[in-house]
Formats: sequence, C-alpha cells, structure tokens
Amino acid sequence: MSQTKNPRRVNANEARTKLVSVRISPQKLNLVAASIRGLKVQRALNELEFSRKRIAKDVRKALYSAISNAENNHNLDIDNLVVAEAYVGKGLVMKRFASRARGRSSRIMKPFSELTIVVRELGQEAA
Repeated sequence: MSQTKNPRRVNANEARTKLVSVRISPQKLNLVAASIRGLKVQRALNELEFSRKRIAKDVRKALYSAISNAENNHNLDIDNLVVAEAYVGKGLVMKRFASRARGRSSRIMKPFSELTIVVRELGQEAA
C-alpha cells in the first residue's frame, strides 16, 4: 500500500538543483542568474568564477550540484550540458527595526531568495 512514485519534474535529458533560503534580495540574485542563462556549463562556471558579485560563489556551488546531479543521477554527458533555465523566486523577508532621529524608528527588510538551475543535455549534432 505504498504511494506511487512521483513523476520527474524535468525531462529525461535534464537535471535540476534548487537553492533555498539564500540571504540576498531576488533582484541582486537575478543579475547573476541572468548572466549564466543559456550558456554551456563550462562557460557559465568561468563566468561565475570571475564575477565580482558576492553571491556568484554560491551560484557556482549550485551549478556544480546541478552538473553532479546530471552526471550521477541521470547519466548525462557533462560535456554537452547547457544551462537551460536559471530563475529566482522570493523567499521570506525578515523585518527589523532601526533607531532614527527624534525617537522614531524605521523598518529594515532583509529578504531571502530561492534559486533554481536546470541543465539540459544537447544532442551530439547541436554540440
């Protein structure tokens, strides 16, 4: 009486990784995600290696995870992988207060984000 197996959320030639609760605003994270979207994985790794953004280090780790998932879990060839999708979602927002002049206070928002990276294997003729 076990449950049926969940269907795959991605195609047979794709692998996915998801990074949740990243302590950066979605707008800043999306700048880095947009810079690797559509690139071959080796080029995307180089792009992240030399990026000046602080979050690029965490995005690089997530991309390595997606590549490892593709190789070990789905038996895809890592030489033909492309970053098919890299998108950002909003997470929770911590609200803090800071003291201001004349006994007042102001709200400080500390947002969290989610990053999803999908890598796809291209056919031999496209690579």
